[in-house]
Amino acid sequence: MTMRLTRRTALLAAAAAPIAIPQRVRAQQQYKPEYKLSVVGNRPIPLSEGAFQWADMVTQRSGGKINLKVYPGSQLVGGDQTRELVAMRQGVIDFAVFSTINISPQIREMNLFSLPWLLNDSRGFDAIINGPIGQELFATVARRDVVPAAWGENGFREISNSRRPIRTPEDMRGLKIRFAAGAIFSEIFTAMGANPVQMSFADLQPALSTGAVDGQENPINLFLAFRMDTLAQRQLTIWNYVADAGLFVVAKQVMDSFSPADRTLIMDCAKDAAKAQIAASRKGIGIGGDNSSLEELARRNVTVTTLDNEQKAAFGRVTRPVYDKWAQTVGADLVRRAEAAVRSAQS
Repeated sequence: MTMRLTRRTALLAAAAAPIAIPQRVRAQQQYKPEYKLSVVGNRPIPLSEGAFQWADMVTQRSGGKINLKVYPGSQLVGGDQTRELVAMRQGVIDFAVFSTINISPQIREMNLFSLPWLLNDSRGFDAIINGPIGQELFATVARRDVVPAAWGENGFREISNSRRPIRTPEDMRGLKIRFAAGAIFSEIFTAMGANPVQMSFADLQPALSTGAVDGQENPINLFLAFRMDTLAQRQLTIWNYVADAGLFVVAKQVMDSFSPADRTLIMDCAKDAAKAQIAASRKGIGIGGDNSSLEELARRNVTVTTLDNEQKAAFGRVTRPVYDKWAQTVGADLVRRAEAAVRSAQS
């Protein structure tokens, strides 16, 4: 039996058929009213400032279509910055700016930045993040259902305390030093005769003010921003023992929900924010002749001890067993290639 197609039946068929919506439009309809961006700390430290800049750039350049809100102080994970990666994979966090120190317990390769006195200065750091090793580490992160967008920087970590100048490994003996995360840091300070104490950044300031710990290790920009000189931290040693790398990331499931054009926008904004973050982390510490941060330390009556290469080497010898042990954890071949890249950058 042949059915005759009339104009009326054609209209009814068309009405019953699903409406073909372009993929780009469907994607936009699925966008959430707010995307959560997590970062440890808060303004004005560069790591946190980079997160706010990234959020502002994405929100503005997308015309408000992608609305990012920053949740500083790792508040989405109760202040425990070591849980951010897990929370991102669980869907609690959409975007993040990580300190690699805080994700190194879950991603062992990130301990590369924490090998004592591997990188030495910004030239060594740049050789890692801007070269093949940086891309390799990106690929490692991507296997955790997280899309890496850009490398940032919080700065080299220096050490401060309330008791005495630190010039030699012997000066570390008996000092209670707070560290953020990672067994490698406990082993580094134990090797120097100190008493390492792990605690979150949220608990650090009260611990310093009450004397629960004698000292801490953080970049100079963070020391100044949180006025640690008012927390009895009058002795600061510049020793560049490890670098605090930053990482701009997006949860893979979230990134996949965006249109190709919006993914590109997010990545571009991350690169721009990361570039500004790196510049801010290096401001005033002598690079390019800018000593403004060092001058500010002097105005606050902080005694600054800057170690030369020979003094750093003494600390390096004491902590060498820790370095060798963790090189195996990071990956011996990866560490060898990193050492070669650093040597080349500094030659």
